[in-house]
Amino acid sequence: MTRAPAPPEGFAEFVAARSHVLLRAAWLLTGDAGRAEDLLQTALARSWQHWDRIAEGSNPEGYVRRVLYNTYSSWWRRHWRGELPSAAPPDRASAEDVAADSAGRDGLRRALARLTGRQRAVVVLRYVEDRTVAETAELLGCSEGTVKTLAFRALQTLRADAAVRSLLADEGVEHNDAT
Repeated sequence: MTRAPAPPEGFAEFVAARSHVLLRAAWLLTGDAGRAEDLLQTALARSWQHWDRIAEGSNPEGYVRRVLYNTYSSWWRRHWRGELPSAAPPDRASAEDVAADSAGRDGLRRALARLTGRQRAVVVLRYVEDRTVAETAELLGCSEGTVKTLAFRALQTLRADAAVRSLLADEGVEHNDAT
C-alpha cells in the first residue's frame, strides 16, 4: 500500500484558515452545497500541485480563488444545466415563516442561475465578497471594462426578475429604474 505524500509546507494551515470563505464563494457560484464542496476540493487539489510556488507569491488566496473561478467557468461550459434538484421541505414546524424564507432563497438562486457563468462570478466577487473592480478583473483575468459591463448586464437581468424585485420590496429596498 502506498502512502499519500505529505502536504506542502503551509498548505494545511492555509486550508484550515481560508477554506470556509472559499467554500462560501463556491456555494454562491454553484448554488448547491455538494457541488460547491467538489468545486473547492478540485481548486485546492490543483493548487496543491504548485503550492511551493504559490506560497512564495504575495497573494496565495488570490491564486486559489482564480483557480476556483476558472474551474467553475470550465464546469459551467461543460455541464448540462437543464434540471436542477430541489431540496425537500423541512420536517418540523417552526415559528418562523420557513416557506417564505426558502422561497426567497430559491428565487434568488434561480435568478443567479439565469446569469452567465462570468456574470455570476462578477456578482459574487463584486457584491457578495465586496471586491473592487480591479481585484475582480485580476481574479477573472479580464479587463476592468469587461467587469463593469458584466456587472451592468447581470444587474439588469436581476432587476428584471420578479423574484428579486419581490425580495427587494420585502427588504424595503427602493429601486430606481433610471440607474
